[in-house]
Amino acid sequence: MADLDDLLAWAVLARTPALDVAGLTGLLERLGSADAILASSDRERRLAGMTARSAAYLSSEAGQSRAAERHWLTGERHHLVPFMHPSFPTLLRGLADCPLALYVSGSLEPLNEPQLAIVGSRSPSAQGRENAAAFAECLGERGLCIASGAAEGIDSAAHRGALRAQALTLAVLGTGIDVIYPRCNQALAQQIAERGALISEFALGTPPRRVNFPQRNRIIAGISLGTLVVEAARRSGSLITARQAVTLGREVFAIPGSIHNPLARGCHELIKAGASLVETADDILRELDFSAFFASHLARPPASPVAAAATAGMDKDHKILLDALGFDPVDLDTLVVRSGFKADAVSSMMLILELEGHVQAAPGGRYSRVAYRRAGGER
Repeated sequence: MADLDDLLAWAVLARTPALDVAGLTGLLERLGSADAILASSDRERRLAGMTARSAAYLSSEAGQSRAAERHWLTGERHHLVPFMHPSFPTLLRGLADCPLALYVSGSLEPLNEPQLAIVGSRSPSAQGRENAAAFAECLGERGLCIASGAAEGIDSAAHRGALRAQALTLAVLGTGIDVIYPRCNQALAQQIAERGALISEFALGTPPRRVNFPQRNRIIAGISLGTLVVEAARRSGSLITARQAVTLGREVFAIPGSIHNPLARGCHELIKAGASLVETADDILRELDFSAFFASHLARPPASPVAAAATAGMDKDHKILLDALGFDPVDLDTLVVRSGFKADAVSSMMLILELEGHVQAAPGGRYSRVAYRRAGGER
């Protein structure tokens, strides 16, 4: 990660009005770094292409680094991840209004894991809570990271279901990362940060404002392979998330309910509009395209010449499976979820990869990728 001064500069740029990814990319190309942009004169910034509104903000007192940002960034497991950093969620880069940076409290690991968003009513039925938790627990056990918004109701139930499965879970906040809303979810937010991550694009101290939540919802939809709506009224904010998922070309799933339940009407409208009706977690897993996610969407660091040589000429499906495996031990069920291949195909390919020396068995029926270190095939 960048040094503290550069991160503080990114914190300022992330809250600068009228500045987007395209504009900031041009500024970085001309001026060199976030820190250099702030150190430049107003004239230099304008000549580099910055808008008058952005330049005026940076020249004002409001556009200066804040003590609260410095204090927060020095905290344990506190991160600010610029859009160009390798840990920034690759799927979010496809958003037309991609965030300039994300505040992250917790681990960076969930940011580029395959995720499913689970959203719904803030005042669900008892059955709705149980469904959200059960789906999150089952899908978490199968290797998916569960994304939601840390709100009351379905969001909270989904996070708790993932935590119960000891799976990764990610909460996207509609406030500053240091403002937990609702306040009753303080303990849950701490658990999420310990097991996964809290993320926010908003500046520190940003309070809960109505306008923030649709903006937050686009990140929930954008970071996920699909969105599951558990219970939602016709005017629920969850339907905004679902519509944003459709716009982004993501899968949308909905759980049907009683025709007499007003919280089922939003789900029924989604199903009528083409969302997949789901009754079990397997209905979701059959629809999600994990092979495309790992083959095309995840931006990975360039392979070393030795590793590239080791996989040269390898079958395409074997490469997809190897990319899905990574270097941390995982079991075959997780590989089935990540790759999108059938269980028997994964088992067969893993045997071949092990015989060829690309993977190694680990305790508990798990596998990990072999790291090639230097020329001559030595590992």
